[in-house]
Amino acid sequence: MQAYAMGKEEVLKELDVSPKAGLDVQQAAGRLQKYGPNALREAPKKTFLQRFAAQFKDVMIIILIIAAVISFVIALGGDDASEFFEPVLILAIVILNALMGVIQESKAEKAMDALKSLSAPHARVIRGGAENIIDAKELVPGDIIRLEAGDMIPADCRLLESASLSSEESALTGESVPAEKDADERIDEGAPLGDRKNMLYSGCSVSAGRAVAVVTGTGMDTEMGLISKLLSGEEETRTPLQEKLAGLGKILGIAALAACSVIFVIGLLAGTPLISIFMTAVSLAVSAIPEGLPAIVTVILSIGMQVMARKNAVVRKLPAVETLGCASVICSDKTGTLTQNKMTLVRAYVCADDHAEDISSENSEKVRTLLKYAALCCDGSFRVDEKGETRIGDPTETSILAASYLNGMPADDLRKEYPRLAEIPFDSDRKLMTTVHRIDGRILAVTKGAYDVIASRSTAGDSDSCARQVNAMCEDALRVLAIAVRELPEVPSDPRSDTLERELTLIGLVGMIDPPRAEAAEAVHRCREAGIKPVMITGDHAVTASAIARQIGIMQPGDRAVTGVQLGKMTDDELKAGVRDIAVYARVSPEDKIRIVHAWQSQGETVAMTGDGVNDAPALKAADIGCAMGITGTDVAKGAAAMTLSDDNFATIVDAVREGRGIYDNIRKVVGYLLGTNIGEVLCVFFAMLIWKQSPLLSMQLLLVNLATDSLPAIALGMEKVEDDVMKRSPRPKNEGIFAHHFGLRIGLQGVLFGAITLIAYALGRSIAGSVEGGRTAAFLVLAMSQVVQSFNMRSDKSLFRIGPFGNRALNLAALASAALVLLVLLVPPLRLAFGLVLLPSKMYLICAALCLVSVPIHEIAKCFFARKEH
Repeated sequence: MQAYAMGKEEVLKELDVSPKAGLDVQQAAGRLQKYGPNALREAPKKTFLQRFAAQFKDVMIIILIIAAVISFVIALGGDDASEFFEPVLILAIVILNALMGVIQESKAEKAMDALKSLSAPHARVIRGGAENIIDAKELVPGDIIRLEAGDMIPADCRLLESASLSSEESALTGESVPAEKDADERIDEGAPLGDRKNMLYSGCSVSAGRAVAVVTGTGMDTEMGLISKLLSGEEETRTPLQEKLAGLGKILGIAALAACSVIFVIGLLAGTPLISIFMTAVSLAVSAIPEGLPAIVTVILSIGMQVMARKNAVVRKLPAVETLGCASVICSDKTGTLTQNKMTLVRAYVCADDHAEDISSENSEKVRTLLKYAALCCDGSFRVDEKGETRIGDPTETSILAASYLNGMPADDLRKEYPRLAEIPFDSDRKLMTTVHRIDGRILAVTKGAYDVIASRSTAGDSDSCARQVNAMCEDALRVLAIAVRELPEVPSDPRSDTLERELTLIGLVGMIDPPRAEAAEAVHRCREAGIKPVMITGDHAVTASAIARQIGIMQPGDRAVTGVQLGKMTDDELKAGVRDIAVYARVSPEDKIRIVHAWQSQGETVAMTGDGVNDAPALKAADIGCAMGITGTDVAKGAAAMTLSDDNFATIVDAVREGRGIYDNIRKVVGYLLGTNIGEVLCVFFAMLIWKQSPLLSMQLLLVNLATDSLPAIALGMEKVEDDVMKRSPRPKNEGIFAHHFGLRIGLQGVLFGAITLIAYALGRSIAGSVEGGRTAAFLVLAMSQVVQSFNMRSDKSLFRIGPFGNRALNLAALASAALVLLVLLVPPLRLAFGLVLLPSKMYLICAALCLVSVPIHEIAKCFFARKEH
């Protein structure tokens, strides 16, 4: 069906749908079954076998497998059956490691899928005569949908109604300028996509205006679905931290390979069998190179993102999780974020009256007329049924519609009696909205919007009395809108602001209250404790904004409020110089937000910025952390932001910062744990070869230590709960490296400690047990169990006994599993024999236990020393 070449009635007839009632439930269900969900076909996910095979792409793993196969072939030619053990066990351990990698990858993928479902787009659809909000994937051909500025277009559709409509279609046409749209255009068949002015396309967005449309194509039957390059799915992206860790892994890998090469040469010179020393060197390289570090960081980030999502902060981009921990300034909208966004119209004033009226069910005729005009100039929806109130749309508009309903004037009745003949939709630059109606035989343009804007465009009406009422309402923390009218000679064919929104007659004001959220003051206090500067940005009057800001603690003695006009008169240098003293920005435009962001960033601060409108998208992108509103936010704003607040709450941003700091801390702990222990393994083998010309650990023993201690304890350490004082620290500078504050030095010293205690264990084991096998058993036991103990040491920079040694349940279970695996191999005779281990004298077990625990007091002393040095 070429819907663009057909008239509106033809399209509706073809799709068998009424524009007023839409599809009924049965029709929608049948079409969903016929056409399938409204979603692009994703690239097929990797199968278990593909993921498993991908674990063997690492060069060192491949070399190790080749060495094991060669050893196995050599064993086939020999008479000693025990020679089969080593290659078989090495292969078994490599396979187990690969399985662990697949499990980690699957966990990360499931977490990301869960987050995608949380941020799935929605659509406003008319079904069975009622307007509802549904998941966009449930749309079917024939659905009637409503769209307004900022909405992402969920499916291909033919316009039925349009008002000052334009669509951003660069994803399909390459045109950077939004395309103007008109429901009444007739297009010739075969017209190029960019000329189809009566169509909207999936994946594009509404730049301006309002529309009602009928869905003509969904999923793979859309124009977007035909573009094959978009079907390959998103490429996997790494965060800056992951990139740094991957680079670090390569550097450490080169160092480990160099050390292993020296070990290999020393072993050959000492007469160690070629295949044996080769496998030992390669196994050490496999164990020591932290190739899994970026993958473990991904798991930690994805687990952290799930925790954030449960707390109403849906992070769309992984780098935002890292950046959140650096946030030092939070620029927040007032309405709905710091306040409850439960707008209630409480007061109305008609020009030249003696006083304002409180809203009730029995307002005067003058106020009822004012409310009628205000309600006609609204796009929202307010219904009352047996289930209670249903509000859809902007809270400011629904509060007006509720007051109109209270006075016996439901919006649907008013719209039937005084249908909209033309309109200029609201946009945040003009701060106005205008609709045209025939009322009592006259053609009237009704304009609602910011008082100062309407007053500047009015030539009639008592502006002096209105100005006094505006100040009185603002002092009571009310949000004020002005209502004005203009009589027209005829219905405008091309409604424009410069012709309709001038020479207005100011008729009155409406004041609505949006009380602060109960948790806002506490969240602001937590911000200040964390060294974060909270800033309020609002389109409201400066007096109203300042009253709320003082109430919740954003505005402190010495702080000041600046209006958009005052901001416009400031140079960039003046704004940068005074930005730290400004706590409230009132009556600002979305363009002003970008200046505010840049001013703070020029001071070296990391800025989080909230936004909800289509024009907020540039500011959300410019901020270090763009936070879109999940309830009131447009799809365009959500697409530009790194994070969506599903409850539109300022406290959620503060909670997300707390989680971001905790996640970064945990990643740091895991990096320290893995690098410290891996350095210890390399130093141990390296110096043993220099001293004794023998490896203190066999290749399969090294791989078993790697299996037992690298994965489970590391991931469990990454699940450590956020420390209590994390929001009492200053924000971390965004250019600060992960090894700052002597962390790199501490990791190096830890490596030396583990290398030393393993060498001591090897030397004592050889001496007390009287054999090399005894030394290797002691070295294996100490190296493995000291790493398990180390995972507890790394839980915090505070004393382990102060935070409670066993407060991380996941780590307790991981440590038990690791210890069980080590003891199983040590105590079960066939396994002990296979891994080249022996039973030790009782005294040696006590010595090994002491060596494993020696890291605890050393770390406690080190923590105290470094804490004092930092302080």
